[in-house]
Amino acid sequence: MRPIRHGTRRRPTAVAAAALSTGLVASLSACAGWGAVGQGGSDDAINVLMVNNPQMVDLQQLTADNFTAKTGIKVNFTVLPENDVRDKISQEFTSQAGQYDVASLSNFEIPIYAKAKWISPLDDFIAKDTAFDQADILKPMQVSLSSEGKVYGEPFYGESSFLMYRKDVLAAKGLTMPANPTWQQVADIAAKVDGAEPGMAGICLRGQPGWGQLFAPLTTVVNTFGGTWFEKDWTPKVNAAEFKEATNFYVDLVRQHGENGAPQAGFTECLNNLSQGSVAMWYDATSAAGSLEAKDSPVRGKIGYAAAPVVKTASSGWLYAWSWSIQAASTKQENAWKFISWASGKDYEQLVGEKLGWSRVPAGKRASTYDNPDYLEEAGAFAAPTKAAIESADPANPGVQPRPALGIQFVDIPEFPDLGTQVSQDVSAAIAGKTTVDEALDKGQKLAADVAERYQSREEQ
Repeated sequence: MRPIRHGTRRRPTAVAAAALSTGLVASLSACAGWGAVGQGGSDDAINVLMVNNPQMVDLQQLTADNFTAKTGIKVNFTVLPENDVRDKISQEFTSQAGQYDVASLSNFEIPIYAKAKWISPLDDFIAKDTAFDQADILKPMQVSLSSEGKVYGEPFYGESSFLMYRKDVLAAKGLTMPANPTWQQVADIAAKVDGAEPGMAGICLRGQPGWGQLFAPLTTVVNTFGGTWFEKDWTPKVNAAEFKEATNFYVDLVRQHGENGAPQAGFTECLNNLSQGSVAMWYDATSAAGSLEAKDSPVRGKIGYAAAPVVKTASSGWLYAWSWSIQAASTKQENAWKFISWASGKDYEQLVGEKLGWSRVPAGKRASTYDNPDYLEEAGAFAAPTKAAIESADPANPGVQPRPALGIQFVDIPEFPDLGTQVSQDVSAAIAGKTTVDEALDKGQKLAADVAERYQSREEQ
């Protein structure tokens, strides 16, 4: 599969965030400036708003000759870059204008949108559509795309995180990577392979500011060190001892044995570093493996894959999925479900494999994908570790203490993108040596306290 893009995820617009925070649905007119949605001239046509990631573009190309030809339902796609599509979706779903029937949402937005009643529960559709096989959807995906016991999204493709490392480099140093390493073991190995080849650093870790960049991996480190953004009662813990210990460990590791330019390094930069032999290890998204094992990759066959490193928890990999939801205001919900059932179904994966190649299958969502011999022939190096990482992810209990909201690498509240991004800017500055972790997290604690106060005051009412 091709890599999922990271680090460009933005919070909902101010209007959407305000509506989410208060539980109100604003009466807004549809936002202009993006151009008209294509009209199919048919009562059966549906409008789909989605991100322009490669897997989605493949879907767009296959729809007319396969889904429409079979069902008679024309699909009018609006395809936008990630930042733009998030803004447009938040405007569209806040207003409930009903212009779009289906949209691509992630497991960050779906529980929030479900509570705001902007998207429809899918349980009745699932119950009638026995061919869809909901039980085949990996359990963590089902949990993260549900709210209050109801399903609100179906995954198109998903990911967790794991440790990627150069098997040949470790072997030359007489080192063996454990299948389930601790972070201290990873740090020790990073020190020993730092400089193993000219210009090679020990490890790559994201340092670029952003709630979806630096804090995607770092929050998983915080979780397994015993820290959390908020306790169950919304007590903020950003400058607690465990959060500081985890962040100091991460910052020290990347400063001592990490990549050049770490404060500006995100998913793409680390992918390039490992591909080009500039680093020996990388902790990041499972989706990166498809690029590392591509036929034209200079490191194809040289990479080993280990579980996300841990300290106090049994697992620590994150969970992310681009998924489909139906707008509550849609008047074509039956046809919208038929599209979702096709796009997230087993037959679609088979279609992609046969038409476009098995490396382009939108994987990471179904157990059956990892039993498919055609897929495994192409993705055998990383298929089992990817499935294991996703299956071990627990969005409801990612750490050592109960949490007030779902989420592993994020806190599933509308305020988190802004909070996480602001704190990440100071942590990135600590990586650059411009401030200290303690100073960064003390500032972050004040920001988190402002967020916590809003939720605590609501619970007291």
